[in-house]
Amino acid sequence: MTRFALTLEFDGTRFMGLQRQAHGPSVQQAVEEAVERVTGERATLHAAGRTDAGVHALAMRVHVDVAKPIAPFRLMEALNFHLKPDPVAVLACEEKPDDWHARFSCVGREYLYRIANRRAPLTLDLNRAWQVPQPLYEAAMHRAAQALVGRHDFTTFRSTQCQAQSPVKTLDRLSVERVGEEVHVRAAARSFLHHQVRSMVGCLALVGMGRWREEQIAEALAARDRQALGYNAPPDGLYFTRALYPDD
Repeated sequence: MTRFALTLEFDGTRFMGLQRQAHGPSVQQAVEEAVERVTGERATLHAAGRTDAGVHALAMRVHVDVAKPIAPFRLMEALNFHLKPDPVAVLACEEKPDDWHARFSCVGREYLYRIANRRAPLTLDLNRAWQVPQPLYEAAMHRAAQALVGRHDFTTFRSTQCQAQSPVKTLDRLSVERVGEEVHVRAAARSFLHHQVRSMVGCLALVGMGRWREEQIAEALAARDRQALGYNAPPDGLYFTRALYPDD
């Protein structure tokens, strides 16, 4: 068996998430079926992280084990052919040692959240950004976001369906900047709770709108209560951007 690490780009709009679901299509299902068509083997895909329905990826790292002798470039080309017309692309493919694991070897994960801060309806970016028509003050959002950086109990920013054993996580970075008519929120940590990024973005947007004081982000964090959450941003604007490994 050869372990292949794949880097995936996908538009999550039509998927129920990355992980296989009984009630709809998933990225995992699309890739596993493509692997079977290429190799004749049933392989299991393991990913650096999970994504909800509607969430996208620019560079999701995954791995599959394949018995058939095949070069990484040929496997990548064949998978891209058989993934059509699903909005999933294999950007890179390389062999890895047997003890390398897309999820368990990963030491860091990064996300981008795109807010389209404009009044005109979205056309090209429909389902690929969260449209907020009222002006956002990104400087206030960035200042408020720094209260979340570090090791904290993120119960307020955690889905009630989250399966993590502990709500305590260490957020390495949370930044907010304006890029033209968009506001970008970038988050980095070893791992995240279910809905953590979307929940943080939703509350930061309330600060940007002037509906929350900057200090309310810290107050919501300290409450350790999901009822203190102001808003959970939609999945449309969320992108998994990078998985970090010690050998990268």
